[in-house]
Amino acid sequence: MLFFTLSSFLATAQDYGNSGDFWNNVRYGGGIGLGFGRDTFNAALSPSAIYQANEQIAFGLGLNFNYSKFQESRLMAYGGSLLTLFNPIRPIQLSAELEQLRVNRDYEFEGANIEDNYWSPALFIGVGYSNRNVTFGIRYDLLYDDEKSIYADPFMPFVRVYF
Repeated sequence: MLFFTLSSFLATAQDYGNSGDFWNNVRYGGGIGLGFGRDTFNAALSPSAIYQANEQIAFGLGLNFNYSKFQESRLMAYGGSLLTLFNPIRPIQLSAELEQLRVNRDYEFEGANIEDNYWSPALFIGVGYSNRNVTFGIRYDLLYDDEKSIYADPFMPFVRVYF
């Protein structure tokens, strides 16, 4: 699958790249998240860049950072992602994203302080409504593990912004 994606990217980039410089087809964006609750705090930062291969296809890379604190527990996750966006028609955007996060958890369980550090992969497929630079949608994690995932549910709404 990686070979197919890379081959498609290179073939499409060559066709589209003839009309301009590589950097003219790169768009930057990402997401910011902040959550507060009773004894709960969450902050997330996810910058990314995509190469707009043509009007329908874009490929990109992203960085992810997430910090959560709830009661006496803390979680920090950081890593990267590979992203593919496809617009079969202008307002509809399909996406696939492979994310790999390093998770560091520190929590209390039955009076003992437990530290847990591990890698957590996610493979999201999504669909959204796109209006120029902003896309609203929902994505689903095909590799969701309710004991290891930092996300509460395999279904997640999203907002993507690229300039």
